[in-house]
Amino acid sequence: MNIPTINDPIMTLVCTIIVIMATLIITKIIARIMNKMERFKEDKTAMYLITDIIDYVIYFIALIVILQFFGINLAGTLLSLGIVGIAVSFAAKDIISNLFSGIILIIGKSVKVGDTIEIDGEKGIVKRISLRSTLIVNDIGVKNIVPNSTLTNNPYLQYKTPEKYRVDIFAGLPLNIDIEEFKAYIIEKMESHKDISSYPKPNVYAKEINFKQSKVKVSFWVNNFNDKDKYKIIITNDIRNYIE
Repeated sequence: MNIPTINDPIMTLVCTIIVIMATLIITKIIARIMNKMERFKEDKTAMYLITDIIDYVIYFIALIVILQFFGINLAGTLLSLGIVGIAVSFAAKDIISNLFSGIILIIGKSVKVGDTIEIDGEKGIVKRISLRSTLIVNDIGVKNIVPNSTLTNNPYLQYKTPEKYRVDIFAGLPLNIDIEEFKAYIIEKMESHKDISSYPKPNVYAKEINFKQSKVKVSFWVNNFNDKDKYKIIITNDIRNYIE
């Protein structure tokens, strides 16, 4: 690619901004096109892989173009680095390791978007697999970004689909409320919802009692990870209505 050097600093800045803006626009358009393609409706993992590869190619081309605006030939510079280039490659070994691990994960389909996995004691649903890392979101919405090399080099638990998700709600009951009656009421409420699992069964556990209140834990499992927040609100509201 032979791009003429621009000697005017203002024009160099303007052209650089144009290339950056064009790069951002093109990558967003590609992401939208990939999202709308029917063949990727069921395979989000492949979609993320192809999108990442295309993005990296576009970023690299944009970098070459911008450097040539300043009179820098990236290909020639890389060839002339010699020993420095080798040193940089050692420094970047983790990045390269994660990239290859990402390709292995995506092509091998050992882990897919939507899977439920547990690694290093952290359990969650896989929301995205990129070339460098995997995004896992646990049942309280905390995001855990795991390097792909961690998944390929360390053991992890992979749960069957659909995986049930446990929801715990802690509540303080006034001392005048009978805990057994409350338990019967709230379990009946939970069992009335078809998306709350009947196995394991929902339950209520006494945690603590003091001079002001009895503390209990209401536990149930939902069949779909995406329903956990919905039913946490519903059951919390049922608890509040009973207390009032």
